[in-house]
Amino acid sequence: MVKFDAKKYSTTVKLIFLKAAYLIFPKAEVLIDNSLNNGIYGEIHHLGRELTQQDIDHINLKMKEIIEKNYSVKLVCENNEHLKLKTSTINRPDITKLLDNSGWTGMMEYEIDGYSDFVYDRPYAFTGDVDVYELTKYNNGFILKFPRTPDKKLPPTIDTPKVAKVFADAGEWNRILGVETIGDLNEKVVRKQIDELIKVNEALHHKEIAKIAHQISENKNIKLVTIAGPSSSGKTTFSKRLYIHLRANGVKPIVISLDNYYIGRDRVPLDEHGNKDFETIEALDLDLLNKNLTDLIAGKEVDIPVYNFITGEREEKFRRMKVASGNGLIIIEGIHGLNERLTKDISRDHKFKIYISCLTQLNIDRHNRISTSDVREIRRLVRDSLSRDEEGEGTLAMWDSVRRGEEKHIFPFQEDADALFNSNLVYELGVLKSYALRELIKIKPSSPYYNEAKRIMRFLYCFVDIDANLVPGDSLLKEFIGNSVFYD
Repeated sequence: MVKFDAKKYSTTVKLIFLKAAYLIFPKAEVLIDNSLNNGIYGEIHHLGRELTQQDIDHINLKMKEIIEKNYSVKLVCENNEHLKLKTSTINRPDITKLLDNSGWTGMMEYEIDGYSDFVYDRPYAFTGDVDVYELTKYNNGFILKFPRTPDKKLPPTIDTPKVAKVFADAGEWNRILGVETIGDLNEKVVRKQIDELIKVNEALHHKEIAKIAHQISENKNIKLVTIAGPSSSGKTTFSKRLYIHLRANGVKPIVISLDNYYIGRDRVPLDEHGNKDFETIEALDLDLLNKNLTDLIAGKEVDIPVYNFITGEREEKFRRMKVASGNGLIIIEGIHGLNERLTKDISRDHKFKIYISCLTQLNIDRHNRISTSDVREIRRLVRDSLSRDEEGEGTLAMWDSVRRGEEKHIFPFQEDADALFNSNLVYELGVLKSYALRELIKIKPSSPYYNEAKRIMRFLYCFVDIDANLVPGDSLLKEFIGNSVFYD
């Protein structure tokens, strides 16, 4: 029995699925799109009809057959120059475009019993090395699930139709922009067409924020707007831009930071490992927060506490605030913004909840997606190094803990949002690349995070650099690379 490796396992299951789909539908095109419902979502195009449950059943049977036959998964080529020389014989425009418009890609060609495809993580040596997976029909496509842990238990299925719609909308806009893969993006850079792409992409962000602001301003019952999202989703800049759009709609918001309601470092509860859990909702003074919110909505002047992160305690001074009569409301931004417990004393019809995340629909190629968590990890890596003086190794060391906190405190509530905002920018990794590489190359082979650093570097090498000076001053991307108009 082979040692469990999550990357190898998922890559092997994906190759088996792609071979099975090809054998049943040799003229169709499979697209692996994005993460969804604790699996990966994709579609099968050019069938001449809609994908059916019977189609999924046929693919499932063929996958089981491929696994039972225990075919060898053979490496055909991993030399980038040799792959570049083969582009005239590769019948995949997405692959040839990436090879033609990139310096080095980390691409590897593997073969299973005559079927070859391209991957960026190594698979297991045999198809029989995987045995647990789940393939189901979902919307117009399918969801493929595989285990992430050595016990080989499949993650639970959590249906997230609102998130699915955001991904679908992003994919449609990418098609309109003509940028669905890294090869498409690199071609825009090489042909000096990236400036217009950036402007249109940023305009789409403005359009979506304006739409949310209009929704809020039209509903006079709304007194409180809560904004939540996972790490490095751009919550702070989004809040500031939403504030401006609300002002343009005649609304006068006040902004309250949840940081000021920490109960104090010494009183923060411990997690299951005996460490202080700063991300649990119990680390906040919920009673004081709800009293302050209730009084503000009632039109009273309120003394808002001020938390000192250096001392780990609230300061003796306060900040006096009041909601404007008639057209005022409160904005709160923080990890627990979607959790009803946070604002338990405020009626639900007085609240408008916004979920923000970086849901990328740009993929490496048609069969290899870009993980949304990878994009956020790279954002955080860059932000921490530039604005928090945190070296890359420190950011990588914290990332697993950050992800566990998101799974526990954020993702279970995302479908409760009244609006979802996708903060991803299709061009951003070309900008972030140089900043991230400067930190990642510092991580030594002796570090426990060296392999993760190497994996991210391999991925980033696929991109052609994009000049950070082309990024507008009010862009959400500026929250991570600096020089935002919203910060000193």
